[in-house]
Amino acid sequence: MEQEKNDGINKDTVLPLPIQQNRPALSCGLKIRKMMKTVLPCLGKFRPVVGQCCHQCTPDSLSKKLGQNYSLGFHNLLSVNETQTRYRGWLVRRVCCALFVSGCKVYGSPVSGRVERVCQSNRVKKALTAEHKAPEGGDGHGQLDCLSPFLPLINTCISSGILRFVCWAMLKMFASVFGSIQVNLNHLSALHRASQEGSLLVYVYVRQSAVDCALIPLVLFYHSLRVPYTVCPLQIKNASLRSILQKVGVVLLPPSAPTEEDAEMDTLYQSVMTALVRELLHEGQAISIGVSERSGLGGQWLARIRQLIKEGSVPDVSLVPVGISYDCVPKTYIQVDVGLKSIFQWLWCLFCSRPEGSVRIHLAQPFSVKEMCESGRCRVDEWLPLQDLLLPVILNNRAGSAFGQRRMSWLLPSSYYASELEEPSRSERNLSIAIILHLIFSATSCMAVMPTSLMSSLLLYKHRKGVSTSVLCRDVAWLTEELLFRNKDVGFGGSLTEVVHYSLSLLAPHLIIAAAPSKKDPLIVPCPSLAATLHLSYMAKTVTHAFISEAVGACAVSAMLCEVAHSGVSSSVRSDVEGVEVKGDTEFDVVLCQSELTARTLQLCHLLPPGFMPPCQSSQSFALDAIDSLVRCGILIQEEVPRDVPICDFWKKQEGPLTWTTSDDPYHSDSDCEEPDLCSYKIRQPSHCPEMLFFLCRMLAGHLRALCWTTIGLDLFEMPLAEAEFVAQIHSHLCDTANKKKQHYESCSEEAAHTAVRTLIDLGVLLEEWQKEGVFLAVSPLFQLSENRQKLHRFISQYLYN
Repeated sequence: MEQEKNDGINKDTVLPLPIQQNRPALSCGLKIRKMMKTVLPCLGKFRPVVGQCCHQCTPDSLSKKLGQNYSLGFHNLLSVNETQTRYRGWLVRRVCCALFVSGCKVYGSPVSGRVERVCQSNRVKKALTAEHKAPEGGDGHGQLDCLSPFLPLINTCISSGILRFVCWAMLKMFASVFGSIQVNLNHLSALHRASQEGSLLVYVYVRQSAVDCALIPLVLFYHSLRVPYTVCPLQIKNASLRSILQKVGVVLLPPSAPTEEDAEMDTLYQSVMTALVRELLHEGQAISIGVSERSGLGGQWLARIRQLIKEGSVPDVSLVPVGISYDCVPKTYIQVDVGLKSIFQWLWCLFCSRPEGSVRIHLAQPFSVKEMCESGRCRVDEWLPLQDLLLPVILNNRAGSAFGQRRMSWLLPSSYYASELEEPSRSERNLSIAIILHLIFSATSCMAVMPTSLMSSLLLYKHRKGVSTSVLCRDVAWLTEELLFRNKDVGFGGSLTEVVHYSLSLLAPHLIIAAAPSKKDPLIVPCPSLAATLHLSYMAKTVTHAFISEAVGACAVSAMLCEVAHSGVSSSVRSDVEGVEVKGDTEFDVVLCQSELTARTLQLCHLLPPGFMPPCQSSQSFALDAIDSLVRCGILIQEEVPRDVPICDFWKKQEGPLTWTTSDDPYHSDSDCEEPDLCSYKIRQPSHCPEMLFFLCRMLAGHLRALCWTTIGLDLFEMPLAEAEFVAQIHSHLCDTANKKKQHYESCSEEAAHTAVRTLIDLGVLLEEWQKEGVFLAVSPLFQLSENRQKLHRFISQYLYN
């Protein structure tokens, strides 16, 4: 925890005043009651410390303080004034932004000889020879002709004058888009020290919007850090725009490739990009990479860096996870085809709109890739295919088969290694996937929870049928404290009234706000439409990440309660331990066996999408933590099982034969030879406990329901189908199902369809067939039987809270 100071910097943590003043009322005559309670962004005098290195994978990087100061707070990039320049006066206040930009430090970017060094790379020579584009031992001019489509990408540089102008333009443009851009200053001193020591920095963020690519270079330029070369997944068609972007360090896709996936299918492109990364790191340049949480796209760049370190071409690289949080994600979701007309249309919409929402950016503590890979602390030898983990449980009810870690090889397909001189082993490939997963988890973990995210979570998961403003204010204060207790930063502060009014103003297009004349409090209901529900569900993802352990444990508890209810038992409970009498059908006086609850939680862990749990933590450890978290938050009460021999009677314990374990086991404990203490759990009886349990269960309901609906709809399609076409048809099927039911629209997003299809592929329900036209999907013979599909549906639906 870090101490909070009431200085001039931390005053930006409250809601931006211009937005509060210019925002119209939600409705005429509807005003939120004034309350004196204040929502603080910290507990007492302490603010949560986010962005620290993993204590298990990189303890050496965690121990390096590098001049970190945990009491610096935040700074607003858009509040540029004359105090940040060397000049004073009336005229300076009018042009202070231009003066500030002209005074920022810009590091050089030499490109002399880069093309020749890339051409001499063994990877590039091998790719040219394999594609018969250049004979072995050919002259350099022949190679340059073959590489002519990639020469503009290789010659990407950072021009000082153009960079200053673009950053000035971005500050002016973002001032019309956002109310504020808050940057956490705590780890900036560590980045300055690492830059002075010559460390190679690679910034990694999770892709949300096209604005992400511009925010990180702007933040680093603003604080006089080295501006990175930014990998951009967009296809820019306009030649002038491409030329300008390549002068500020933006690495674009080649003109011949419409999408990032198409570009990565070209072996020559892979070789050139690997050689380009090698040259950039040799020059001491920084790199900025975005990774898709859904598909893992962008992770191939991290695999290239990992391969260069393994070969010895690069000594080491420090990775910096970056968490970017939006009050309202800009309507510039990543598109693969961007022309000059679309750019002008977007700029016109920006300048015509008023500032909406804030942005909070957390630059995490850098950690060493070499330390993470060579220390052996990140174990990937226990990774197993999902079908090996869950199919015995689903089809044969063998609970012991769920132990292990799910392998997500689709995050880094083997085609990305086509340009390598030697294809890496499975363990090396899994280690690269572990780095991708760890960075997705780290970047997501250091994202701040914005007020719109908190409000969306409450309205979607707790008050779906509507809530009064007074109750909503109470729940906002409660949920804020719960997030702070979980060491999660919140991107707001101020009076409770302002926080609620500000959030509802931004979410107003997706809400129904009504009030009766006899009541003072307005009633707030989420719009029962597809667009509104998807928006609220997307904004609530940050809160779901913060409560993922509790949500997984709550779904496992719900599954066991449903089993008890369906068994028809009303007076007693069947389990491995003796049950207790149930006082009534409405009470949760049920004993839950520890082993069975752990098994249910472990099985659900394997169905989580990537990014929800770190790869360095085993699934069994995560399942145990999930159950413990329910005990800590007061949902479960742990009870010991009565024994014939008391625990304290050591004399009777030693009457039996002694058991021995090897002493060289690093995970050995003196208690390993003892029997594990059996215990059971009961659900607490206070009135708020069921509400909290159901609130947590609803967080994963959208993902689980999409899996159920996808499983039901497998017999509706004529197989085989191309993967992209199949995902599109599944998405259409999810939308049709939600429209028929007129509810559960959060289960029919494109991300939900993609995740459901990928999960069924990993389970072996769908088989991948590689053809010349691409990847085709077909139902496996095992799941062409309706009986097995019903078993799969029952297994998933047991965790689904309805």
